[in-house]
Amino acid sequence: MPPRSFWKGYLKLSLVTCPVAMMPAVTEGGRLRFHTLNRKTGNRVQRQYVDAETGKRVEEEDQARGYPRGEHDHVILEEEELDEVALESTRTIDIQEFVPSDKIAWIWFDRPHFLMPDDTVAEEAFSVIRDAMQSTGTVGIARLVLYRRERAVMLQPCGKGIVLWTLRYGDEVRDERDYFDDLREVKPDSEALKLVSKLIGARTTEWDPKMVEDPVQDRLLDLIEGKKKGRKPPRKSKAEEPRESGKVVSIIDALKRSIAAEKPAARKR
Repeated sequence: MPPRSFWKGYLKLSLVTCPVAMMPAVTEGGRLRFHTLNRKTGNRVQRQYVDAETGKRVEEEDQARGYPRGEHDHVILEEEELDEVALESTRTIDIQEFVPSDKIAWIWFDRPHFLMPDDTVAEEAFSVIRDAMQSTGTVGIARLVLYRRERAVMLQPCGKGIVLWTLRYGDEVRDERDYFDDLREVKPDSEALKLVSKLIGARTTEWDPKMVEDPVQDRLLDLIEGKKKGRKPPRKSKAEEPRESGKVVSIIDALKRSIAAEKPAARKR
């Protein structure tokens, strides 16, 4: 049974509107979480806001948002003022634009969510919007308040539903040209290119979610279980760092040895 939706509202395209529900497509619910404790008492510690100058605790009703305009000078913004510049509706995904689906680079994608019709009456309108995007090869762009911030979002058809991606803000994404333009144009040796392609072929396999499992979490669970039973934690063996041999080895020779070493492993798989 799927978990309860964390957001409900409306999907709107011009005069077509339908109720929808949304859930985050990823979860951190299975990750281990630790509490911060007072080592001497074993009690949990609490965080609280204090005045940077007086050191005194600041109650929640006395906390305000401020934009710095000088070292000790801020413009204070009240919640009502912030509400005035926010979206008029926080519960409507109003698709205003469509763009070709292959024109948005992955670097803009932030967080995925599953979007689905909220009742049987909504299914027809929802499916029309979804299938029209699919047939035209486009994705929808809208704005929405999520996680207490206004965000641009992208709607992408996915099977029977739609994946809604929150998109990164323009000032969050750096221009790759600032980093790549100064790199020299290097044309790889044709033989080296063939050998690397062969190495890639030997290591190519089907995608499996097990490839992105977290081995550290498994070791943490073993550590916790061992400490419950009074066992001493095992000593971690140091990983061997790669060392310079002092000899200049050609990339061709290194690749040939890599491929030779790869064959037994490939046969084992």
